[in-house]
Amino acid sequence: MFLVLANVGCDQATKHIARNKLSYHEEINVIGRHFILTKVENSGAFLSFGHDSPLYIRLVFLTVLPCLVLAFGLYYLIRNKEASLLFAIGIAFAIGGGIGNLYDRILHGSVTDFMYINYLFVKTGIFNTADVSIMIGMFLILWSFITNRKIDSEEHIVQ
Repeated sequence: MFLVLANVGCDQATKHIARNKLSYHEEINVIGRHFILTKVENSGAFLSFGHDSPLYIRLVFLTVLPCLVLAFGLYYLIRNKEASLLFAIGIAFAIGGGIGNLYDRILHGSVTDFMYINYLFVKTGIFNTADVSIMIGMFLILWSFITNRKIDSEEHIVQ
């Protein structure tokens, strides 16, 4: 639970700074033109997907459904004592990021995004720290499945 709260806290702190210190579409080069801070409001989902959908569609798919998924994730995290540590950390990161973005959507009507990467073959949309938490969480969950499957396969070979 600490990791969930830490992810939400870091996300909200960085968004608060971005909201108060950056102007909309202002560009601050942090690492040349490779890492840029620029503030935008995202009323859609990932990369503004669905931002032009009717309000009731956005309400269902961007607020109600995520609330249910996050509630289930929290329930699972608290109740499942047999999950691997890596999997539990991944779930905590994903839930923390999800709560951070959902909090923005409910409180502000949109999600504040403010970071952009353009380096070699990596070119992102504008994102925030909640998105980073979600991506790290998904990577850790996937990694836990891969490593658990590998361990299970090795156990079957030994027997």
